[in-house]
Amino acid sequence: MSMKGTILWIDDEIEQLKAPILFLEQRGMTVLSSTNGADALDMLGEHVVDVVFLDEQMPGMDGLTTLEKIKQLQPQLPVVMITKSEEESIMEDAIGRFISDYLIKPVNPAQLVITLKRLLQVDEIQSEKTTQRYLQQFQQLGLKMDEASTWHDWSSLYQELVQWEFDLEGGESASKEILEEQYASANAGFSRFVEQAYVDWIASSYGQGLDERPVLSHEVMRTSLFPLLKEREGQPVCFVLIDCMRLDQWRVFEKTLRKWFTIDTQLVGSILPTATPFSRNAIFSGYTPAQLQRAFPNEWDLSKGEQSLNQHEELFLKAALERNDFDVSVRYHKVLSSADGKKLVQSIPTMKDVDLTAVVYNFVDTLVHSRSDSDVLKELAPDARAFRNLTETWFEHSALLDLFKGCAEEGIPVVVTTDHGSIRAMRDTKVFGDRESADSLRYKYGKNLNIEQESHALKITKPELFGLPGGLHTSSYLIAKEDYYFIYPTQYHKFQNKYRDTFQHGGISLEEMVLPLAICRPS
Repeated sequence: MSMKGTILWIDDEIEQLKAPILFLEQRGMTVLSSTNGADALDMLGEHVVDVVFLDEQMPGMDGLTTLEKIKQLQPQLPVVMITKSEEESIMEDAIGRFISDYLIKPVNPAQLVITLKRLLQVDEIQSEKTTQRYLQQFQQLGLKMDEASTWHDWSSLYQELVQWEFDLEGGESASKEILEEQYASANAGFSRFVEQAYVDWIASSYGQGLDERPVLSHEVMRTSLFPLLKEREGQPVCFVLIDCMRLDQWRVFEKTLRKWFTIDTQLVGSILPTATPFSRNAIFSGYTPAQLQRAFPNEWDLSKGEQSLNQHEELFLKAALERNDFDVSVRYHKVLSSADGKKLVQSIPTMKDVDLTAVVYNFVDTLVHSRSDSDVLKELAPDARAFRNLTETWFEHSALLDLFKGCAEEGIPVVVTTDHGSIRAMRDTKVFGDRESADSLRYKYGKNLNIEQESHALKITKPELFGLPGGLHTSSYLIAKEDYYFIYPTQYHKFQNKYRDTFQHGGISLEEMVLPLAICRPS
């Protein structure tokens, strides 16, 4: 077995250890040696050492004293105590000073190998075993894709893929590439499934009619927040919508939040297009976009442009509460900057005086769009894993985490969800439309819309069947499938290169549509 690393072996009888030292060197280890603790401490300042073998019984500075000084210098450095004595009190004293293992003299090669493998190669061994498990499950995942025919099938499969993404983080690049190919296959199948099922979802209501359909955006409040408000009977509740949050990002947030909350997460579905003007407004209003435009023609009208559509969420929320017979006080916050976040955290003590505090937190969406325009962010987050790690780092130091902590301290439960996720757009496809068509990269609406490759998008010519507003200016929609993004023929290559490998939303993919909805109760 080949091994790499540097050992510092401290023993006053080091000359008698030539055989085991040679054994380790023949297997690729570098072995430094010292006959006393004082010299060994100097060597630690001069060399990078991966593990220390330390004799317990040495003249002068004994093993336990040397151990204590090593831990003062390098607390994380693994130390293996080697002793002739099996006295329990000595080993308890050593363990109390945080040794990583201990061996009884005379040591044999098998003991050394097992100890070093455990200390130096544990991550590599775990990674190899995880890769083996994934490859064993590869065919099973493929069968699940072929047989998936319901929302539950697809959302469960997506959860498995996300978990494998976490498990394989430190694994071989080949296994990660295979997983990426499985994601691509899954999104192709999921796109076909959504194209066939979506009209039936819109025509029905969750809990009435179709058994195998998701809770959709316009049903989120009715199925999660409203029951909690009834349960609390006038006690405060917080609702947090984190814009553009994928399931994998929620998993890392959730892991942190379990220190303060008991969390129940279910998976819900975004409406189409998976974009803020449509899905977020559907969440707050309890309406599909077509219903919303009829109910609020002045506040939500596609013909006025998308920038005007995200300004009335508080109005829509209050109207939905009143429509469902809730007489509650509401405070609404939209966090667009760090200053907004700090101001929100400062208001936590007053949340007890309000029945419902609703928060929209925009940072993740801002990060998605910033990455598209920043070469620095692309280098920091070149793929989905790195992008997830970047959002995790932000969350650990954010006002959003402070908000959750504050709610936990005040005993306030939090309902958490998102309006849509995002996907790494890797393949371009050519579309055609007039100047009035929407300029989004994953969805279009307007007149005379066409696409060169019809299989790359869902074309909607009867918007009302999809819960979308029609009319003179929005007679058709194009919704991108899988990881495609739309480019007009004009300056095609310029925009093809600009937007390739950017995170986008608005289309049909597991990452954009299958979303977390969590109820977090203070523990």
